Amino acid sequence: MPQLIVQKELDREEKDTYVMKVKVEDGGSPQRSSTAILQVSVTDTNDNHPVFKEEEIEVSIPEDAPVGTSVTQLHATDADIGENARIHFYFSSLVSNTAKRLFHLNATTGLITIKEPLDREESSSHKLPVLASDGGLTPAKAMVVVNVTDVNDNVPSIDIRYIINPINGTVVLSENASLNTKIALITVTDKDADHNGRVKCFTDLDFPFRLRPVFSNQFLLETAAFLDYETTQDYAIKLLATDAGKPPLNQTSTLFIKLKDENDNTPIFTQSFISLSVPENNFPGVQVTKVSATDADSGPNGEISYLLDTDAPPEFELDRRTGMLTAVKKLDREKQEKYLFTVLAKDNGEPPLTSNVSVFVNVLDQNDNSPVFTHNEYNFYVPENLSRHGTVGLITVTDPDYGENSAVTLTVLDMKDYFTIDSETGVIRPNISFDREKQESYTFYVKAEDGGRVSRSSSAKVTINVVDVNDNKPVFIVPPSNYSYELVLPSTNPDTEVFKVLAVDNDTGMNAELRYSIVGGNTKDLFEIDEVTGNITLKEKCVATDLGLHRLLVKAQDLGQPDSLFSVVIVNLFVNESLTNPTLINELVHKGIESPVTQNIEIADTSSPISDYVKILVAVLAGTITVIVVLFITAVVRCHHAPHLKAAQKKKQNSEWVTPNPENRQMIMMKKKKKKKKHSPKNLLLKLVTIEETKTDDGDNDGNSITLDLPIDLEEQTMGKYSWSTTPTTFKPDSPDLARHYRSASPQPAFQIQPETPLNSKHHIIQELPLDNTFVTCDSISKCSSSSSDPYSVSDCNYPMTTFKTTVSVHARPVGNPDF
Repeated sequence: MPQLIVQKELDREEKDTYVMKVKVEDGGSPQRSSTAILQVSVTDTNDNHPVFKEEEIEVSIPEDAPVGTSVTQLHATDADIGENARIHFYFSSLVSNTAKRLFHLNATTGLITIKEPLDREESSSHKLPVLASDGGLTPAKAMVVVNVTDVNDNVPSIDIRYIINPINGTVVLSENASLNTKIALITVTDKDADHNGRVKCFTDLDFPFRLRPVFSNQFLLETAAFLDYETTQDYAIKLLATDAGKPPLNQTSTLFIKLKDENDNTPIFTQSFISLSVPENNFPGVQVTKVSATDADSGPNGEISYLLDTDAPPEFELDRRTGMLTAVKKLDREKQEKYLFTVLAKDNGEPPLTSNVSVFVNVLDQNDNSPVFTHNEYNFYVPENLSRHGTVGLITVTDPDYGENSAVTLTVLDMKDYFTIDSETGVIRPNISFDREKQESYTFYVKAEDGGRVSRSSSAKVTINVVDVNDNKPVFIVPPSNYSYELVLPSTNPDTEVFKVLAVDNDTGMNAELRYSIVGGNTKDLFEIDEVTGNITLKEKCVATDLGLHRLLVKAQDLGQPDSLFSVVIVNLFVNESLTNPTLINELVHKGIESPVTQNIEIADTSSPISDYVKILVAVLAGTITVIVVLFITAVVRCHHAPHLKAAQKKKQNSEWVTPNPENRQMIMMKKKKKKKKHSPKNLLLKLVTIEETKTDDGDNDGNSITLDLPIDLEEQTMGKYSWSTTPTTFKPDSPDLARHYRSASPQPAFQIQPETPLNSKHHIIQELPLDNTFVTCDSISKCSSSSSDPYSVSDCNYPMTTFKTTVSVHARPVGNPDF
């Protein structure tokens, strides 16, 4: 019988089934066999105890986990099977009663659940030893540690410990308490852990108090600003403690503080500046205004009394209780227009506090004053050439009143058509042109009237004195005209007065003071004149060549400033033994008027001493060449006009006894030029022109050619300004033409003017002179000026300088036709 024998110890947990192939073989030949499958199953025996998958288990459960919440699932295994592998879980006897109360262990499944609510604050950790048994003698052991995690389920707590003892639960604090005054110590706590247990404490409103942390959970309540009873008297400080949980939990507590009043407020006026207006001339005792002040303090600290400060004027009083301000005196704006003083407000505290306010009183004007002139009488001096509507003078008038009451209107009385006055500036202006010679002064009154409702007025006397201006030229009285003459005997001794000229000037002062001078005709220097008296005297004894008619051009010039005026007259002095034929002398005088008067020779040395010699040589050479050319032309002319020459010479000889001989004059002038050249004034120029006589084909001409040197002196300034190419406007229409001096029917033939000196150093012009005594001009060193009232006067003498660069022919009028 085959047997299956176990040769080793079986272990079902290692292998619970064996499968074998069994072969049966016979002994025949061929041998035959057969196989079969043999399966051996190993039955279990309870030879293994349970084993926990984790012997130590730590779990965290929030304390707010609900009942029945799974804490953990225990896992235990047993290698056995069947009943041998059935495990039973249970708590060890070492588990605390609290843990048994809080947790439940399922014996079959090993699931631990919460049986009652957890509380971390009661116990934050629980240890649960658990056993697992399969019915054998050695159960398996495991330790389950349950950590209860914190949940923010506890509100913070606030603990107040007062430093200042409260009265009936309220802290009484003076409003004068200093900063950082300690009031209470605040302690805040929270049973929760970590963030849930971190607490902050603060006040919910902006109070003059603060919580200053001193430790992690302690705060000092102290003053953070100055207290003011008048602003807030009671404080209910709400303390708020909050933790850091999510969501946070809060706790509040209220602390009461009451302030005690102190006299720490000065009275305050309702107006920071009091400004008021009071009409002048008020009744004494009139109420002006009421001042008012308030005090935030209470009780006696807030009771106010009103006082006037020491700067208050005596015109005002103040009621101590009501603050009513009264004007106790009559006010006068003209004496004092404005008052500025101080009003005090004092409380009854201890010590009392005082404040002040400035009071400004403006006194309103009443029209109680008339305009006042600075002078009762005004005297103004104006030049007679003041333009119309110019400024005569300034009148100042004041009115002590104000506004419209002082708005003064000025009016000219009696002479409104003559003068006007500006009310704003007080300037008097004329509506007329002044002429001192017609009226020397004007007197009138000026009225000043204010603009008040009931206006007031006053007046002042104004006198305008017209000051003389040099606007009148001298007028010759003696001689009465240019046609009068005076006989001078050849036997007259030198220094004897032969004639006296007299001129008058309608101006006054220096403008009428005259100086006389001989400016022409005195070619032989035979006569001289006293510049003050006008006496003409004979300088030298007369000789035979001096016989005849001497036409002296006498000038009377005033001493006016800044411009002087002058007039000229021709004084005819007939040097002869007697007046045997007055008719012939009158004819000679009238004919002589139409011939030019030779001016006095004056030399202006404008050249330097080094260049004088060169200039003289040039002048002599030029003169010599000119004379040669003239003589050549004269010779040719005489050949063609011999018959006319004799007639012209005869006429010429007949005329030489009337006037000084031109040839003699030429010789005298040449001698004088040599004498005066070195000593002539430097501000004058020598004007030397060669006048060449040319004859036409008329029957009156004889073909003679005569060359004369005519000196012409003028101021350099006048030479540079006056253009002799223009027609003078100085003379009235009925006065003789100046050109007739050079176009007259005198014995002199027509002239040709040629330069005798170098053009680059001398200016060659001819000065025309008037025939009557109405000529107005200026002196040799002043600018030309004349009276604006004379329509025939020259108002501007700015004329360009004219220089003769070529020979100019000046043709005379025929003798027989003087009106040509």
